[in-house]
Amino acid sequence: MSETEARVRGAFRSQGKSCALLDSPFMGRLMPLIAERLSPGMQVGARILGWQGDVGPAGQSVPLRTAGALHALVLDGTDTGLAAVYPPATVDDDTLWAAVQGAFDRHGARIMAALDRAPQTNEVRRSAVLLPALWWVLTKVGDMPIGLSELGASGGLNLMLDRFSIETPEGLVGPEDGPVTLRPEWRGPPPTAHALRVVDRAGVDRHPIDATNPEDALRLLSYLWPDQPERIALTRGAMDLGPKRPDEGDAAPWLENRLAAREPGRLHAVYTTIAWQYFPPQTQAACTRALERAGARATGDSPLAHLAFEADGRRDGAALTVRLWPHAPAPRTLARGDFHGRWVDWHG
Repeated sequence: MSETEARVRGAFRSQGKSCALLDSPFMGRLMPLIAERLSPGMQVGARILGWQGDVGPAGQSVPLRTAGALHALVLDGTDTGLAAVYPPATVDDDTLWAAVQGAFDRHGARIMAALDRAPQTNEVRRSAVLLPALWWVLTKVGDMPIGLSELGASGGLNLMLDRFSIETPEGLVGPEDGPVTLRPEWRGPPPTAHALRVVDRAGVDRHPIDATNPEDALRLLSYLWPDQPERIALTRGAMDLGPKRPDEGDAAPWLENRLAAREPGRLHAVYTTIAWQYFPPQTQAACTRALERAGARATGDSPLAHLAFEADGRRDGAALTVRLWPHAPAPRTLARGDFHGRWVDWHG
């Protein structure tokens, strides 16, 4: 076995462990199964096992590319044999592998094309962290309309968060019959809820997805894990709200332009959710400078908030950091949350 092949197989095993920790036992089985049984003697196998560079989650995410390519065949009904062994079905490893290998053989060209695309998700449940953060901001600035700007917005689903509902210890907040209801586990009481009056929303992404386009929607859904139907249902619900496709481009010049105009009587909230780490260093630096310059111009009548829900080096979740100009410009960590929005530890 070559060093490259060993590295790729190791990435699949590692991805399986991560998925199992994030409540996907099916992916916890599928990933190491591919690691053990994928053969370089088949076209798809040769492509995957010969992949150069960083194949892990911090690089090209080859295991997730592979999983997404397979899941898409199930979601759109292309491969009924594969669908028959995917959740909620329960089969043994030999039966599962026979179906996976068959899909590789039958749909090699489509899978090879899918492998060319980096995984892209739009985790709706992260709004369970963003919503209380916006409530907290409104307690500081007063009730005012909000403009939203999301960096690394993917399909723009979390730009629709004002139309989501969320279960809190005090009850449901938001529309009673909306298509998205978030139900995080609360570890600490959330701040007082506020009605969000969003009057402007826009996002940017290097590779934006049009969630209203069936092909793009399928791609987005394919990277969700097959044994997590709640995630899939919430994502479909957010898509039904008709989000606008984010703008395409680098976040730094886009943000500079968004911050140029100051709107009296309006809060401008800029946010990221597990996206900042993927920006090039020069983009991170330019965005930081743009925020600080705009923050220096902010007033009580036109405040600026920066909400960052980003990895903090701990395996179990990410930290929510907020800066609010002119009220609280120093970074303040208000909460931690699960990467998939399953729990919120609010301590702000």
